[in-house]
Amino acid sequence: MLANIARAITAALLGATVLVLPSTAWAGPTLLLDASDGLILYAEDHDNQWHPASLTKIMTAYVTFEALREGKLKLDSKIGCSELAYQQPPSKVGLPVGAEMTVETGLQVLIVKSANDVAVMLAEGVAGTQEAFVARMNATAARLGMTRTRFVNANGLPAAEQVTTARDLAKLAQAVIRDYPEFAAYWSMVDVKVGKRRLRTHNGLLTNYEGADGLKTGFICDSGFNVVATATREGRKLIAVVLGEPTGRERTVRAASLLEHGFQTYGWKALFDPQKLDTMPMAADAKGAMTMRQAVISFECGTRRRPVAKKKSGKPKAVVQSNGAAKGAATKQAPSKPQTAPKAAQKAAASSASKQ
Repeated sequence: MLANIARAITAALLGATVLVLPSTAWAGPTLLLDASDGLILYAEDHDNQWHPASLTKIMTAYVTFEALREGKLKLDSKIGCSELAYQQPPSKVGLPVGAEMTVETGLQVLIVKSANDVAVMLAEGVAGTQEAFVARMNATAARLGMTRTRFVNANGLPAAEQVTTARDLAKLAQAVIRDYPEFAAYWSMVDVKVGKRRLRTHNGLLTNYEGADGLKTGFICDSGFNVVATATREGRKLIAVVLGEPTGRERTVRAASLLEHGFQTYGWKALFDPQKLDTMPMAADAKGAMTMRQAVISFECGTRRRPVAKKKSGKPKAVVQSNGAAKGAATKQAPSKPQTAPKAAQKAAASSASKQ
């Protein structure tokens, strides 16, 4: 299965000099670049602001790595679950107040499970309070040149003021890869064991795209499905930033398409269009954050109906939500948009992509 997507996409692309990735009203910002030198291989609305969702946790991890290097923490240091951490909504580990885990386990769970409670635990462990940690996140963003990014929490839960761009996320991904190579294995983990539970990654590329080796996914209703993805082939590492896809599958397919486009056309781009991340002009028409809520297809956003369970008699049985109310909203479909890769490649990738 590992090579199915790559083979299908590659077969569709062979013989084509350039894969055209069309811009549509429903395509979110995207950016594709070489991780080592920042060579831009594809860019679309890269300076438009977007809600980062759990891509925020890339910065949370970066700042924690920094604290480890400074000696403020050790990997075997314990971090505790405060009342604030306990109150965070899923995705979470769900530790009780007062429970502890090591920083090492916390980082792994942060990246693999995207645990909102653990993000707060790490923030408090590094800086004492989430507020102080967020100040450090913003200072780090400024130092890295993330000029259109602002953080207000450590986990990416919905906040109108929490925004970033595809360009800024690419700068952050470059910094993580460059500055903390000793933690590279964390970003490529497909699961992590916590107690008796084994938690799996939401990043479908890690198991379905040849060469995929990181980084992180993110989702809230206002942002849609996001990913910063890396892949390495023949010693060349590429970074793809995909924001605002309506489903987890489409996020995976678009990221795979971008990466394949990069590996297939790298030589041409390097020769004829050597534009770099740091020198690419700021888009004159860069926009502020928008919401994807009406285009996202998700149970959490009320735009997809949960499956109806059946009784033994064959009659439908209402599915009861956690608040005790039956879910009965009609399914809303996101507007259709042109394919971002040949149909054969899209179908192959979608068939094995992660549902998250």
